[in-house]
Order: sequence, then C-alpha cells, then structure tokens
Amino acid sequence: MNAHIITIGDEIIIGQTLNTNAAFIGNALIEAEIDVKKTSVVGDNEADILNEFKECWEKGDLVVVTGGLGPTHDDITLNCIVKFFDTELVQDDDVLEDVKRIFERRGREMTKLNESQALVPKIGTPIRNRIGTAPGVWIEKDNKIFISMPGVPFEMQDMMEYFIIPTLKSKVKNTGFITRRIILQTTGIPESFLFERLGDMDELLEGSKMAFLPSQFGVKLRITSTGANEEEALNKLSEIEQKIRNKAGRYVFAKGEELLENVVSRLLKERGLTIALAESCTGGNISNLLTNISGSSEYFERGVISYSNGSKVEMLKVDEDALTQYGAVSLEVAMQMAEGIRRISGTELGLSVTGILGPKGATTGKPVGLVFIGISDDKVCTAKKFLFGDDRMLNKQRATQAALEVLRRHLLGINLDD
Repeated sequence: MNAHIITIGDEIIIGQTLNTNAAFIGNALIEAEIDVKKTSVVGDNEADILNEFKECWEKGDLVVVTGGLGPTHDDITLNCIVKFFDTELVQDDDVLEDVKRIFERRGREMTKLNESQALVPKIGTPIRNRIGTAPGVWIEKDNKIFISMPGVPFEMQDMMEYFIIPTLKSKVKNTGFITRRIILQTTGIPESFLFERLGDMDELLEGSKMAFLPSQFGVKLRITSTGANEEEALNKLSEIEQKIRNKAGRYVFAKGEELLENVVSRLLKERGLTIALAESCTGGNISNLLTNISGSSEYFERGVISYSNGSKVEMLKVDEDALTQYGAVSLEVAMQMAEGIRRISGTELGLSVTGILGPKGATTGKPVGLVFIGISDDKVCTAKKFLFGDDRMLNKQRATQAALEVLRRHLLGINLDD
C-alpha cells in the first residue's frame, strides 16, 4: 500500500507552525509497513486543495490529510472533501453527543457553530474525536482509502493510535514477507565520521537498508530488514546491530526512541547514585531535562545556575585566582565547579558546564562555541573541551546533550576522549 500525506494550512506554508503532523504520520505508517511516497503542504485555498486531492488520489492507495476541520471560516477541508467525492454533509448523532460532552466537561455553552462539527460526509465513516470537537473522516472508494483528521497534533495522534493504524494494519495485504525496523541513537560523533567508522555498507547490511538521520543531538540509524517471517527479519536486524556496536558502540546511547536524559536517569537509579549540577552557560537546561523524569528525586539533589564569576566563587568555592589566571570558560574552572557542587551537596557525582554560547563573549583564543564540561566523584575530577558552532540556542542544546553524554560515559566507564 502506497500512501500520500497532505497537510493543510497557511500557517505551515509560511513557517509559523512546524509540520510535526507529517513526521508523526509518516513514521506511524512506515511502522505499519505502508510505504509513504509523498508528503505535501497546501494552503487554505480550495482550488489548491482539490488539485492536491486529485493528484494524490490518482497515484496512491492511501491519502492521509490533516488540518482545516475546525469550525471557523478558514477551515475548508470538509467542504473540499464533499466537492471532491461529490457527496453531501449529514449530521452524525454520535459525533454530536461527543461534541456536547466536550463542552459540558469544559463548562461552556455550545453554539450552533459548534454543532456544525457533527456534520460529516455522507460517503464516509466518522472517526470519533475523544479529545476535541472535530471528528475525522474515513472514506473507502475504488479500492482506495482517504482519511482526514484535525490538525491539532494530540487529537490527530490519538486518532492514529486508537483507530487508524489498527484499521490500516487489518487491511494491508500480506505480501509473504515481514519487514521490521530498529533505531540506534548515537551522539558525540558527526555523520560523516560515523559513516567512515562503519565501513563498507554492502558488507554491513547484506541486503537490508539503513538511513542516517542527523540532528543537533546526534545521528539516528534507522535499519530496515525483510524476511520470510518475523524471526528471520529480527535475526537480520540483530546481526547488523551487533556489527554496528562492534564498530561504534561507545557512541550508541539507546535502541529505539529513548532520550539521553532517560538513559542517564536509568543508569543513576540502577547504580544508586546521586548527582548535583553546576550550570553556567546552559542556564539550568540540564537540570530541567533530568527533573522532567518521574522519580528524579531519587538521584537529583540540586542544580545551581552559577552564571557570574561571583556566584562561582560564592556558591561553588571556585578559586578566584583560577578565574583570573584561566578565565571562567576553562578546563580548570569546569573541574572546580564540578568538585565544588559535589562537595557542598554531598552527592556522589558533580557535573558542571561553562562556555561561550555567543554571539558575543569571544576573546583571543576562546571562540564562540567553546564549552568545558566537568565531572567529579570521590575518585576522579576531570573535564572535557568542546567546540560547537556560532548559533546561541543550538550551542545551548548541544552543550546540554554533550553534558548528558559525558555523564553517561562516566557511569559506564567509557573514556571521555574516545
């Protein structure tokens, strides 16, 4: 089954809203063994929407649409569906009850405009909206499927998970082959370096496929294998994964979509260790990520934002002479920050970060993007130097990711310089 994804909305075309819906839908369809052939964005223009419907309907087996199902004047998707399939809108009593319940739960009075949300194309089957007011639509015609959903991400995601994906899986034809995928997440190594380290792709994959998916946080490896049955497909994936770990295992921090902060959290809990943080340039971002995780009080003692030199001296007992001699952004000060926060908090581990995020602050020998990350326990206190780019916010994210990776490596006994 070949799928085309259409996202509708002027706000997406002009970049006011990121098109996260297409990414979520595409990934969900791929996991359901449905090939995504095209993803497009169309503005709130009837002619453009109808043209896109026509092109995708002619070329694909499945068309998935999001956006434009609300009650306001610029929500025209429903009327376009009616025109495209030459049908009419009819009221669905079950959907109307859903809408009423939503307004009752929110303590608001429902208007005639809101009642119009219960109108659905006669040719289709409504997809109940368990969170919002606009239902989705499922249409089957000429051995093809047309699906329309609201553009609100959490409403769309709920429909995909509870109804659309299970229903599509039941309709996907059995080709006699099983396709399975895994994702390995790496960090601390650029895409080109990782590619070189893995060597000959044909020898590594032996007929399977692998995609490199880089971001500011690292590189995801999406590996896809096909077999006559599930065991064969999974065995192929296992062999490839082992080859990758043999060549680049120290950079692999997770299998699947687990975030680095969750990995670190799990390691701290497993080892029964506590940690305190001294953050300068990251402004509490690392502490925020670690405390987003339920149960973080088991390992997280405190986080200090020691932004100024004075706070580093007063709160962390950093030596004033070290600040004068080496500067706040230095290996020596990063180590003293890590050691200082560990001692004053009484934790097993201390983690620190200090740097120049930009665009200002660079000095001779200390460019924008220079960051030092320190870590301390009762046996060792060390720090590592990093050089990032020129973008302040990206540098903040990269420094945060690098600090979490320094912590992960320390917990696993992996050399920080490898």
